[in-house]
Amino acid sequence: MIHTISGKVTAQNDAVVTIEVGGLGFGVAVPSTMHVAVGQETSMHVHMHWNQENGPSLYGFAKELDKTVFLLITSCSGVGPKIAMAALAQLGGSGFVQAVQQADDKMLSKISGIGAKKAEQMIVQLKHKVSKLLKSGVEFEGAEHIADLHNVTEVLESLNYSRREIDAAVNWLQGQNKGAVIPFDKMVRQALSFLAKKA
Repeated sequence: MIHTISGKVTAQNDAVVTIEVGGLGFGVAVPSTMHVAVGQETSMHVHMHWNQENGPSLYGFAKELDKTVFLLITSCSGVGPKIAMAALAQLGGSGFVQAVQQADDKMLSKISGIGAKKAEQMIVQLKHKVSKLLKSGVEFEGAEHIADLHNVTEVLESLNYSRREIDAAVNWLQGQNKGAVIPFDKMVRQALSFLAKKA
């Protein structure tokens, strides 16, 4: 199994780059947002995906998290690598995790190849896996903030707030604290104050 690949980029065609390693040129599909330049050395995490009709394909990622999220997405029934790469290109690994954690089906449905119904199905299938990922201590951009939002959600659930009320509170917290680092206990107080005003 190939886990990483390092070498010189010798060609690029749309979202597929050719990386030369020891005289062999490997074609690697990458998210459109992953910037690589012909002639430069590069190193990336890779996953080999097997398709019954086309055989093996290599998918490359700048971060370990993006590879992990790619595998999460493709674990959903009826979702293949093409949709997974579109999700990473549009949201990034941390953005996708955040959308699932917050059950933001509207955000997911904006991804090419995912409609409203499929977005809801993906949230149901991935909610538990994303929770485990957050609790595993994996590090990624915005991880602490997303983990705190996840914990706020659990607190509100324990207080018997509805899913709609919790989603509204979490969305409000994101807008209210955009770009700021807020302690968890303060976030809980803010959420409770928001919900009290809505009651």
